[in-house]
Amino acid sequence: MDMQIAGLRVLVTAGANGIGRAVAEAFLQEGARVFVCDVDQAAMDTLPAEIGRLHCDVSDRTQVDQLFRAALGAMGGLDCLVNNAGIAGPTGRVEDINPDDWDRCLTICLTGQFNCARLAVPALRESDNPSIINISSAAGKMGFALRAPYAAAKWGVIGFTKSLAIELGEAGVRVNAILPGLVAGDRQRRVLEAKAQRKGVSFAQMEAEAFGYTSIKEYVTPRQLADQIIFLASPRGRTISGQAISVDGDTRMLS
Repeated sequence: MDMQIAGLRVLVTAGANGIGRAVAEAFLQEGARVFVCDVDQAAMDTLPAEIGRLHCDVSDRTQVDQLFRAALGAMGGLDCLVNNAGIAGPTGRVEDINPDDWDRCLTICLTGQFNCARLAVPALRESDNPSIINISSAAGKMGFALRAPYAAAKWGVIGFTKSLAIELGEAGVRVNAILPGLVAGDRQRRVLEAKAQRKGVSFAQMEAEAFGYTSIKEYVTPRQLADQIIFLASPRGRTISGQAISVDGDTRMLS
């Protein structure tokens, strides 16, 4: 299926690994022009040569300013921002969480999206097919025990998304959030391992418990998320905005 996005100018944050890399490479395969940032320089060095890149921590506004100057300069504008950068944050009861860890989680997962969106909007207003896709989480609609900083940030992403959709609708800028569930990869494994250790159970028991609350008992792949994002960024998604779209195998609860 031709998604009609050849030449689309796309910026993906945290685009060198995991979901972000799958998104960047999928856009590239569809003929889009892609620029990514990441804090992992070694991973960026392994990206396809056609993908532009710059080291950037989205929580640092000076670095984000440099990122947008570089990306817009390289691509001549912007049509789509994929706000993917985030961290897992600490695992533990709220009374045991280090306040610095709380601050860091919210600064990267939520404020980082603001830092990028505020600079993207002027360029998106000039686009014929503008969109922002923010990565939230299933934790952003149902909470996540022992993961309060992460869940709080991802709930915030949904509120930010809906507010931007209303605000930018008059300019034709679509804004949506993707809510992944259990995503295949090292990051999900580390989260489950941390929770298993905290609960005093094996990884296999923790994994089985997590899938006990889903209808489709398999991991979501980064490519599945990329396919959904590409649809939203394409002309086929031109009337979809302000939505929190779950890609989670019908997750009913997070354990």
